[in-house]
Amino acid sequence: MLQNIKKMDYVVVAVLAVMMIISISSIYSVTIGDPELQGSHTKMLKFYILGFIAFFGMSLLDYRLLIKYAVYIYLGGLALLAYVMFFGATLNGSKGWIRLSSFSLQPAEVFKLVLIIFLTFILFRKNKPQLSFIRDVIPIGLLAFIPFVLVMAINDLGNALSYVIILLGLLWIGHVKITHMLIGVVLVAGSVFGGIQAYIHYHDDIKAFMEEKDIRTHWMARIDPWLVPEKASKDDSYHTANAKLAIASGGMSGEGYMQGTSVQTGRVPYTYSDSIFVQIAEEFGFIGSSVLLLLYFILIHRMVLIALECRERAGPFLIVGIVSMFLYQIFENIGMFIGLMPLTGITLPFISFGGTSLIINMACMGVVMSVKLYGQEIDEDLPELNTYRTVAKPSHSGEIPG
Repeated sequence: MLQNIKKMDYVVVAVLAVMMIISISSIYSVTIGDPELQGSHTKMLKFYILGFIAFFGMSLLDYRLLIKYAVYIYLGGLALLAYVMFFGATLNGSKGWIRLSSFSLQPAEVFKLVLIIFLTFILFRKNKPQLSFIRDVIPIGLLAFIPFVLVMAINDLGNALSYVIILLGLLWIGHVKITHMLIGVVLVAGSVFGGIQAYIHYHDDIKAFMEEKDIRTHWMARIDPWLVPEKASKDDSYHTANAKLAIASGGMSGEGYMQGTSVQTGRVPYTYSDSIFVQIAEEFGFIGSSVLLLLYFILIHRMVLIALECRERAGPFLIVGIVSMFLYQIFENIGMFIGLMPLTGITLPFISFGGTSLIINMACMGVVMSVKLYGQEIDEDLPELNTYRTVAKPSHSGEIPG
């Protein structure tokens, strides 16, 4: 065990420690004067302690055991998602929480790691030079579609979309055919573009229908400020409009720690959780925001290096799934406050307040570290691979070509 601890990538550990400082100080800045949220920075410190325990625990656990029992992990994750559909507590409009005394568990966050492990298991078993669309891509897609539907049913669009990104990332490294990938990109891009144009053109009709049927009307409140701001109400545009003003007012070096005009006066909602990037941008400006993005770049760069150095096939699959998840969360969280993406309830990894999301993200980094520690060995206990060998045909003389 001591030898494994020495082999850890301490650049990753250092980046996580710096992010802990940024997170706790940012949460303190925007909650210290709020009687309901005061003390959130102390809770976040406790979450980080648990997170580092999860990180080191997963680091020292051979990641190949996770793959070996992936089916049971997947079924357990689905059971949790099904449970919250019927018995989950509602928080911020999403019925996706399990109350555990003073702690709330969000199974949709947990399932991101579960899905990465399970899809890695499937792709590892297949071990094909190229994935067949009918026999491979569609069945794998259906396995990811099941939790997607369950999470959409509890009104958690942000986490549901992360499952799609994880699936795409793992299909890419799993050797999906280039033609299939291009067709998929064209279909998705065409569908998104067509959907956006249809939404803009038939906005009033869609709104009337959804209000009449009472179908996800709150989604329009999030999409309108992004696509049709001229038709969005002031209440619907309040969050994103004030977020943009706060980010812009930060300038190059920011307004100063605990001095942000918008974030300190409550004009931007949820600055301690989903909107925490706005606090960093307003109080530390472009420089502070760039430092945060640089930390993310270093973290992802180290993860890619670990994947490249791994000599065993399953490790890179896990890392690509985790990298895909982080890239989506970072892009979506920051993008929704600068007008690039619609507003969704997605946290900024390692920075936003939240116990489940932080602990799962730290556990994911522990899995990455486990790949570094154990990825130089081949484990015969892993599920057998489907191997494909090309047998040379004998020549007319009966000899095997050399």
